[in-house]
Amino acid sequence: MTEQSIPEDSFLEELGQRVRTMRGLRGMSRKVLAKVSGISERYIAQLESGKGNVSIVLLRRVSDAMGAHIEDLIPANEPTPDWPVIRDLLRKATPEQIARAKDTLAGHGPNGATAQRPTPLAGIALIGLRGAGKTTLGRLLAKQIGWSFVELNKEIEQQNGLSVAEIIALYGQEGFRRMEQVALGQLLARKELMVLATGGGIVSEPLTFDLILSSFYTIWLKAEPEEHMARVRRQGDLRPMADDRSAMAELRTILLSREPLYARASAVVDTAGQSVEDAAARLLGAVAPVLSPDTGAFRPRSAAS
Repeated sequence: MTEQSIPEDSFLEELGQRVRTMRGLRGMSRKVLAKVSGISERYIAQLESGKGNVSIVLLRRVSDAMGAHIEDLIPANEPTPDWPVIRDLLRKATPEQIARAKDTLAGHGPNGATAQRPTPLAGIALIGLRGAGKTTLGRLLAKQIGWSFVELNKEIEQQNGLSVAEIIALYGQEGFRRMEQVALGQLLARKELMVLATGGGIVSEPLTFDLILSSFYTIWLKAEPEEHMARVRRQGDLRPMADDRSAMAELRTILLSREPLYARASAVVDTAGQSVEDAAARLLGAVAPVLSPDTGAFRPRSAAS
């Protein structure tokens, strides 16, 4: 029995929605996507509205410009939420690893199952849009609990001798995400407790974000779009929306695209309308249940759950 095909109009509408969502995940404005892909901004607007009967060649240029897999833009029956992670792991796996995975999925492992032991958490990771307060609140939290504070983007810059903007200009989004994954792996290799401030777009790379979720107690710092924009303006930083008249609309698109992924965090701290002191107190309250007051380290997972 074959799957029922999606009607053409619905297919194009969903294709446009996926392009818009992927662009939001990457934090790219329509203007930037047009420039990188070499496709007119007007055509991309038509594509996103479901009115662009796009060729496979142009769709590949759009996906390449976003550093995305073209199959992620093609409407189909929705796979499991972990499918992008599984797919990317399979792409990197050796033949022996694939054979073991097949045995496990088929129930051919020891006693028909694979024992799973919880891995120790490496620290607390803060996720969210730019302007959420990850750096400011992260530093305060690290000082309060006696851990080191690390900004992942700063680590990437130090390891590669280039700014984030220069890395993206030279190697594109895909190159930056590769460097981000390497930097995260090196941080985890230190085996020391840390408060980690991540880049807002880290959720767009399935393997890297899955590693964050499995290795850290993850907290989404959440605020209203207007507050994100105001804070970013105060920082003098409008990447990647500089000189874009529709900056606010683009920010809402980015937030809407990323919210389902940010919501996978272990906890949410809403900083909307809060002073730095009040937001810091909320953040400390969010981590208190999983930290031991005596040692300053994580409670055993069974005790923290």
